[in-house]
Amino acid sequence: MAGSLNKVLLIGRLGADPEIKQMVNGKSVARLSLATSNTWKDKNTGEKKEKTEWHRVVIFNEGLVNVVQQYVKKGAQVYIEGELTTRKWRDEKLGTDKYSTEIVLQGFNSTFKILSSKNNQPDAVQEDKTEKSTLPNDENNTSNDLDDEIPF
Repeated sequence: MAGSLNKVLLIGRLGADPEIKQMVNGKSVARLSLATSNTWKDKNTGEKKEKTEWHRVVIFNEGLVNVVQQYVKKGAQVYIEGELTTRKWRDEKLGTDKYSTEIVLQGFNSTFKILSSKNNQPDAVQEDKTEKSTLPNDENNTSNDLDDEIPF
């Protein structure tokens, strides 16, 4: 095999507020719990079904951590691109090895986009409608002020 690819793309909603922690080296890390869902209709009963998967997302990119800390809350819909990583650690209480699979955003090959916020989604839609209605060529524009300013 000449090469390989480890890339994860997800669109989902945060199940909790982001957790921001300081690492030993002084840099910040963000941890997110991201839910993705599939819905379908049961062929036998016609009942609507839904299955939700939970993903652990860890962000080491300092700029993205700052964006997450300032603008992202529980319920926000986000798009992420990262790399699938499995960590191993020792549970000292049980004396057993534990594993955790996470999507890691680090470096230039990762992306984080806020698609919508639970709190301001209706406001964004309303702003778009308001902007469109104030355009001079819009048929819904009832203002005559624009006619007075036209020089010809």
